[in-house]
Amino acid sequence: MKQVYLDNASTTQLREEVIEAMTEVLKNNFGNPSSTYSMGRSAKAIIETSRKQISKLLNVASQEIIFTSSATEGNNWVLLNAVKNLKIQRIITSKIEHHAVLNTVLELQKQFGVEVVFVNLTENGNINLSHLEELLKDEKSTLVSLMFVNNEIGNILEVERVGALCKEHKAYFHSDAVQAVGKIPVDLSKIPLDFLVATAHKFHGPKGIGFVFIRKGIPLKPLFFGGSQEKGIRAGTEPTHQIVGLAKALQLAYNNLEAEREHILSLRNYLIEQLEQNFKGYKINGDRNGIYNILNIQLPFSESVTTTILFSLDMKGIAVSRGSACQSGSLIPSHVLEEILPQSEINKPSLRISFSHFNTKEDIDKLIVTLKEL
Repeated sequence: MKQVYLDNASTTQLREEVIEAMTEVLKNNFGNPSSTYSMGRSAKAIIETSRKQISKLLNVASQEIIFTSSATEGNNWVLLNAVKNLKIQRIITSKIEHHAVLNTVLELQKQFGVEVVFVNLTENGNINLSHLEELLKDEKSTLVSLMFVNNEIGNILEVERVGALCKEHKAYFHSDAVQAVGKIPVDLSKIPLDFLVATAHKFHGPKGIGFVFIRKGIPLKPLFFGGSQEKGIRAGTEPTHQIVGLAKALQLAYNNLEAEREHILSLRNYLIEQLEQNFKGYKINGDRNGIYNILNIQLPFSESVTTTILFSLDMKGIAVSRGSACQSGSLIPSHVLEEILPQSEINKPSLRISFSHFNTKEDIDKLIVTLKEL
């Protein structure tokens, strides 16, 4: 049975070139980057070359990029530091953030008494910028934490406007950019962000490696302690092969950005055409003009289908999701959809379909045929 993978917002298939680059390092550059002999220095040089490659793509200084094990680690690190070391008294965020942010800020509220304020959303799930501006007028020590692209509905944050508001009101600005980096150009010389978090496995790189951008001059302390790696603020022996895989994947993503965007957008538009022809009354959840590779749809099926639809599709070899992979297997409705849908629609069957350049029109045809059989 041909497998159809349409859950690329969850994770992505590694590119062959990434596997080759990582394999080369695993075979020939296995030295500890902290060692002073030649094999260690060689591994260290590979890491620094990768860091420069990434920083050049994002248009920042290489010392502003710190490698982490994941975006979850990066988000936790930034948010905890903001409260403990930058003496932030208030975090402004939204109720549709990834749980790596949402659960962390609520835990910080519990542990440290930091004020957590949720900015209002528009009907389609975008951030209400007027409300954000109103909140920022109360100029207490503040961190704004809003994701660049929503991982469930694909809405794109107006980062330049949010950054300008934060700068005007002297607030720090942190963004979980997991679904943006590698999908759209991110030029951090033009976006007034203080912290940005990304992870390789969302843009055809390996799992287990990500990075945090920290604007120069902002002091951060380690999340955990041990060695002096990563300028002394991220202890632990660096996984050279993972870092090389990250840098290679991001370089390829940028090299192929426009061609792959056009291909994926054509698939998204084709899926919308097929849905309109075959499922009258279907609905797009979120902003119809969101990022090109994520489409969250509500199907005009009975609510009884909701609990079985993913299993039914999986039996036909089709992988999609109802939302964040971190919540997969749960029958609890998506916290994102709960915020943007009327109560009468919460339990209706919704699917998040997310594409990559590996997908084809035949994948869409198989999805449509299978949905028609349900």
